[in-house]
Amino acid sequence: MTSDDTLGPTSGSKQAPDVPGHLLQKYARPAPRYTSYPPVQAWTRNVGSDDYRSALERAAVNASEPLSVYIHLPFCPFRCLYCGCNVVITRRRSSLDTYLDRLAQELDLVTGVLGRGRVVSQLHLGGGTPNYGDEAQLARLQEIIVDRFTLARDADTAVEADPRLASARQLAGLRALGFRRVSFGVQDLDPQVQRAIGRVQPLEAVRETVQAARDAGFEGINLDIIYGLPEQTPERFRRSIDAIVELAPDRVACFGYAHVPALRPHQRALARYSMPGGPERLTLNRIAIDGLTSAGYTWIGLDHFARQTDSLAQAARAGRLHRNFNGYTTMPAANLIAAGMSAIGDVAGCLVQNESDLAGWHAAIETGNFATMRGHRLTDDDRRRRHAIMSLMCDLAVPMALVEQIEGTMERLEPLVTDGLIHWQGDRAVVTPVGRYFLRTIAAAFDAYPVETDTRRPMSRAV
Repeated sequence: MTSDDTLGPTSGSKQAPDVPGHLLQKYARPAPRYTSYPPVQAWTRNVGSDDYRSALERAAVNASEPLSVYIHLPFCPFRCLYCGCNVVITRRRSSLDTYLDRLAQELDLVTGVLGRGRVVSQLHLGGGTPNYGDEAQLARLQEIIVDRFTLARDADTAVEADPRLASARQLAGLRALGFRRVSFGVQDLDPQVQRAIGRVQPLEAVRETVQAARDAGFEGINLDIIYGLPEQTPERFRRSIDAIVELAPDRVACFGYAHVPALRPHQRALARYSMPGGPERLTLNRIAIDGLTSAGYTWIGLDHFARQTDSLAQAARAGRLHRNFNGYTTMPAANLIAAGMSAIGDVAGCLVQNESDLAGWHAAIETGNFATMRGHRLTDDDRRRRHAIMSLMCDLAVPMALVEQIEGTMERLEPLVTDGLIHWQGDRAVVTPVGRYFLRTIAAAFDAYPVETDTRRPMSRAV
């Protein structure tokens, strides 16, 4: 710190302002990531299979409207100690064959209501570890999808991949299947941090994997990194950021580590390591911002960075950026169809999540029912708040007319204005450079479902 109350800037940054320590203490509280509104933490089990079917029936009316499709592949061969995803650890690849059988049944249920052959403008494979599958399994998965949907010629097709498992042959195979973008989970490139979190992948191996993806012809390469991990220090993380810049991905997603051992018990194994606190997390975040923006990347929304020529940066500049469960996107679709264990969808005003237990998901689909375990039906008030929150998350501003439509919001924004996190600019409330670090907290001012005290579903710190 440069004083008792101010966190000093990192070198070379044009976007990272000083952040008073009292603001960090006041506002860096747990908050949702707002990939949806209401956030998943506020959903209930009052929404089930029948609700999802009704939502699909409503979506079926507009048969020409393109869809987004998300497929969750939960299997991983190793347990990473930092992981907060819904995963299944197994070395039995036959588990994926059984899973694909059931996935085909689930998509048959969906298209039985929605209609077969609907156009898909965005396809995302997430996990887990989607590239856990072998060549035949991945080809079968793609066949399951294209037999039931029609991929648009310019569809945004993306796959997440573990660089430890991604061979040159596998990447070439994924590209041949039609995937245009690949996202590698790097997390950190420091050996000591990697050993602490149980994910050892040397820089040279990651470099070879990134080059293999380029050689395979992927149009976009994304690297995911995390700040706030155990054993991270400013010096180590700065070296990692320098290495990321040297790898020259098209996009970088830089997430704050969510330490939620009550929800993910395996994270308790990290207690023996040094964990960055609030001020240290902010310093690490600013090192990432500093290093990436100095290298020419555009800082987008909350936690993404993209080359200025990338479609994500272009969409941000043009005010065409969108946000859904997969993060920031350039290709919106009114309905997001999600399939697989724990998958989350958004269809015709109904937010839904599948069973997060593998056996429970299998059992539901086997009986010919959707595996919806919880969700939320959007009200008109929800839609207004959702519009405001997504405007903040994507455009760093919200129209005054929208603020005035949401009861009590003006009063909740007043202290944020006083503390310099937002200011009024014409007919909009605009996030300030300091306020950008507290974007999730600002968005929470529009949230009608306070969940920060719900110990059953803990959230990560907002900074």
